[in-house]
Amino acid sequence: MHCQNFLNRPTNRRDMLKWCANGFGAVALSALSAEGRGKLSIDPMAPKPPHFPPKAKSVIFLYMDGAPSHVDTFDYKPVLEKYNGQDPRTAIGKLERTQFDNIGTVLKSQWDFKQHGECGHWISSLFPHLSGVADDLAMIKSMTSPFAEHTSANYFLHTGSGFQGRPSMGAWFGYGLGTENKNLPGFVVLNGGLIPPGGLDCFGSGFLPATYQGSVFLPSDNPIANVKRSESSDSLQRNKLDLIRSLDEKTLAHLQGDPQVEAAIRNYETAYLMQSAVPELTDLRGETEATKKLYGLDSTFKNTQTFAKQCLIARRLVERGVRFIELTCPGGNGDRWDQHKDLVDGHNKNCLTIDQPIAGLIKDLKARGMLDDTLIVWAGEFGRTPFAQGANGRDHNPFGFTVWMAGGGVKGGSSVGRTDDFGYKAIEDKWEIHDLHATMLHLLGIEHTKSTFRFSGRDMRLTDVHGHIIKQILA
Repeated sequence: MHCQNFLNRPTNRRDMLKWCANGFGAVALSALSAEGRGKLSIDPMAPKPPHFPPKAKSVIFLYMDGAPSHVDTFDYKPVLEKYNGQDPRTAIGKLERTQFDNIGTVLKSQWDFKQHGECGHWISSLFPHLSGVADDLAMIKSMTSPFAEHTSANYFLHTGSGFQGRPSMGAWFGYGLGTENKNLPGFVVLNGGLIPPGGLDCFGSGFLPATYQGSVFLPSDNPIANVKRSESSDSLQRNKLDLIRSLDEKTLAHLQGDPQVEAAIRNYETAYLMQSAVPELTDLRGETEATKKLYGLDSTFKNTQTFAKQCLIARRLVERGVRFIELTCPGGNGDRWDQHKDLVDGHNKNCLTIDQPIAGLIKDLKARGMLDDTLIVWAGEFGRTPFAQGANGRDHNPFGFTVWMAGGGVKGGSSVGRTDDFGYKAIEDKWEIHDLHATMLHLLGIEHTKSTFRFSGRDMRLTDVHGHIIKQILA
């Protein structure tokens, strides 16, 4: 009979360094990666001190999948009315290649714009509720991206790289700060129904330990599959988990440490703790009817109800110390925000979906004294062209678009940057996603150049070798 004393898996380079030449290679390797496994094996999600006093404790990232049209939402361009219907090559001049190169005429905004709040933000009629909190919003009207295709642009927005496999910004926040609630993940994705192009890697941990990856919740009574135990009693389940942990720890000792096994052990424990925390989190019976109405849970439009529940759960996650929460949009409003045609129908439905819930979230956080230390970020992966694609749509435009922030450490009512008269390209205070990431980290007390992880022979960070803080919007 075989002794079974073998490892039934391929040997990688790390293993070879451990087991060959008396393990001398592992000594050097462990020194190089001291910031990696050595510290994280203690408790990777334990709260960690920031580099300096933070303005915010948590982030709510409102991801507008597919890219809203900035010239129809927050970047008013009256010149489009003057040149509406004209050839953009004549009106604007040289045009960059677009995703589909189906260039129509200059297309004015299909909605009215008015100034709102004491700050005078120009906001379109698509947002009657957000217009009421204009003084809480800090507009960045000159954001850019080097990518005009959804998948690469999504990776860039989420990870700071246009290529697959890098850690998501939510993972970086967990790595830098840990979490204040051991019963819940540090990075939660509230999936309204749409996983963006690029898939779950937009929420992954990349080369960071798997503990930091996003946990995807659905805004329903059962947000996670198998969150309710299948065993007849808690003690029986606990005995099974203890056995699994014992076996995993023996394997871990035999391997002399392995990040994937360490992450699996922690994930089992987190899953066990979540079985009591998650049902309580998503049980909204304790919320007042006034609060539910504020968010739009009583809306006659189903997608408003869905996004309202996401926003309300996001507030409850912040109350429970979760570090980073991302919300994705519900489906059924056209092809996400990606209106290559039927711009009016798609944007009407998308804005009806998010307008009241987001305004309700801001008002609720403010009333509870939580907005000051909760950072809200609203962004798509790029903008849309000021000229039509075909007759009634807009193509991708990465050369200038609008992102806004609110809450923790942000100067409400401020605005930075400007696109040209047509809303085509950023021409003043030009920013890119690395700068957005640097600013977000700064507001949570992290110096973005110092939050690094040793991988592949270099110190990696969310902002790579880039990133400047957008100081004009800081309170």
